[in-house]
Amino acid sequence: MTFGSNEESVHAVADTSFKVNNREFMTIVGPSGCGKTTVLNMLAGLLEPTTGRILVDGEEVEDRRKYSVYMFQRDLLLPWRKIVDNVALGIEILGTPRRECREKAQEILNRFDLGQFASKYPGQLSGGMRQRAALMRTLLCPKDILLLDEPFGALDALTRAGMQEWLLQVWERDHRTVVFITHDIEEAIFLSDRVLVMSARPGTIKLELDIDLPRPRDRTIDTSPEFNELKGEVREAIYEEGSLTDEMG
Repeated sequence: MTFGSNEESVHAVADTSFKVNNREFMTIVGPSGCGKTTVLNMLAGLLEPTTGRILVDGEEVEDRRKYSVYMFQRDLLLPWRKIVDNVALGIEILGTPRRECREKAQEILNRFDLGQFASKYPGQLSGGMRQRAALMRTLLCPKDILLLDEPFGALDALTRAGMQEWLLQVWERDHRTVVFITHDIEEAIFLSDRVLVMSARPGTIKLELDIDLPRPRDRTIDTSPEFNELKGEVREAIYEEGSLTDEMG
């Protein structure tokens, strides 16, 4: 993937090939600027690759946006809408009748024990609760693939750890395909079935690591020898690129 004119082009992603399995939780990590978000944007259909192809179920499709829903780092909740109406917004935009939208939004909030916040406004909630609401909005969209771009990056460490556990509980009940972006090595290992490590720009996949840890998972797994061995492999791969930020576990 290349941006800009021939004279001032930026080669963001190069020679990258990987497969995302059905109902898999896959995470991409790598140094800042390596092209992680560019890859996610191409999967979402927000960018078209300058070379190569992206296939869905083995076939090229005209509009990849039909198959995936995107959650950004910021919650993007509308401050003038109640939480139930924010959660309903995605399917409302897709053309679902408003009454049905509200009913479905309330149903998913109740399902994941957030029903008591339905009538609150975003400004009345903590950062973690806002991100929960944003994830419910994402889940309510009838798409098979969830694309999550550092959704916990702006949260403090304690809230972030709680959100990671909560996300796993949600995913284990919903069980859709997830592609997750993070700078946090421990987060990647804790959440994932598989971790891809990207090289520095132009980004390529330099390591593909199966996370063979039992599910369901809780925080006791963080101190296991297996967890720390996997963490060391990912850390070493990123160290080789000459970039390891404080965020990276």
